[in-house]
Amino acid sequence: MKTSMINKLSFLTVLSLLVCISVYAQEKASPAATASGEIDGATITINYSSPGVKGRQIWGDLVPFGKVWRAGANDATTFETDKDIKVEGETLPAGKYSFFIIPGEEESVFIFNSVAKQWGAYDYDESKDVLRVTVPSMESSTMEERLVYEVVEDGFEVRWEYGMAKANIE
Repeated sequence: MKTSMINKLSFLTVLSLLVCISVYAQEKASPAATASGEIDGATITINYSSPGVKGRQIWGDLVPFGKVWRAGANDATTFETDKDIKVEGETLPAGKYSFFIIPGEEESVFIFNSVAKQWGAYDYDESKDVLRVTVPSMESSTMEERLVYEVVEDGFEVRWEYGMAKANIE
């Protein structure tokens, strides 16, 4: 009886250790990230999942040019502002939006969609777009292994691999 109990406890201990090691050993492929900041009194918050390059060609390959992209991984990226702002001179009312990008070699389209919670771009509905703005597509000399959003003094940037784009906000 005593041996049976010891065997059960030993088995459960080993099983628990294996589960813990497995959970901690797995790196999230696209960890959640947040970029936030204040521009002219408006608080901007961008929530996204940050995929890695992992040796892949990103722009024009993994992320095709000319097609709506969820601007991150997993759930669609969200963009939230607590005050009305102007993005590239166009008004975006205070609120929470899903954020998509149509990447291009020379310019990209930033899309703010009224359906804030959606998985990827699978159910993306253009008729729900609140604002679309065109911004220059640029090349960076710095490699970004993970997708990065950054709220800067006069707007926000998105950078990944050697590509970047920025929208001005006032």
